[in-house]
Formats: sequence, C-alpha cells, structure tokens
Amino acid sequence: MRHFEAVRSHIGSQHELRHNDPYLISFDLELAHERHQGIYLAELEDEAGRRYLRISTPIGPLAGTDPNRCLRFNWQQRTGFLAVADLDGSPYLHLCENRPYEYLDTAELQRVVRELGTLGDQLEQIIASGGDAL
Repeated sequence: MRHFEAVRSHIGSQHELRHNDPYLISFDLELAHERHQGIYLAELEDEAGRRYLRISTPIGPLAGTDPNRCLRFNWQQRTGFLAVADLDGSPYLHLCENRPYEYLDTAELQRVVRELGTLGDQLEQIIASGGDAL
C-alpha cells in the first residue's frame, strides 16, 4: 500500500464506509458481543513530504480525564497513543497510530485496525463507566 487510494480500495472492500472524503474515510468495526467501534483513516504529510496513514478511533470526552494517566498510558503502549481532537466542537480523546505507507501492507493494516478498534472499545467502556484505568 503506497497511497491512500490503495487503503480506500482495500478497506472499502472489507467494510461499508461511513465517510468517504478525498483523504479521510471511516467505518464501523464489528467487535465481539455485538459491539462496534468507529475507525477513521486519514492521510498526513510531514514537513519533508513523507506521507503517513493515521488510523484513529474516538474513545471518550477529554473532560474529567487525568492527563498524567493519559501520558502514562502512552508510555506503556506498543501500538497506539492517546491524542485530543475536536468532535462536534468538544475536545475528545482518540486512540491513534501513524504508519508510513512504505511499511504498510494489507495484513499490517488489518492488524492495526483490529488492535486499535479492540483497545479503543475497551478504553471507551472504562471511560463511560467512570473507571480509573486511565
């Protein structure tokens, strides 16, 4: 996978796309126990012109979340990191991963999507229940 159109083609053949914009697509990942997790894929470019695929999933509102726990979570993770982005005008925690296209193939894309979707769903449940795992 060397570009966003290859990602769009592969993901579109596997999932029904909710958003299908030039450099942003999204879909619902089906998980165990009839749960779903929204997954967003977007193309990013760094200062040197190198392109990356960002895979992300929203996990909960930032309000009431301890930033120290978020940073500890980031330190412990092998895949994925927490970031903040606006969702409907409010700050929202997202679980993200950025991958350069040159190291991305369909198996790795599917693995990262599944891993982030599963972990994102677990974190979303913890935040929704008021747990302190973060």
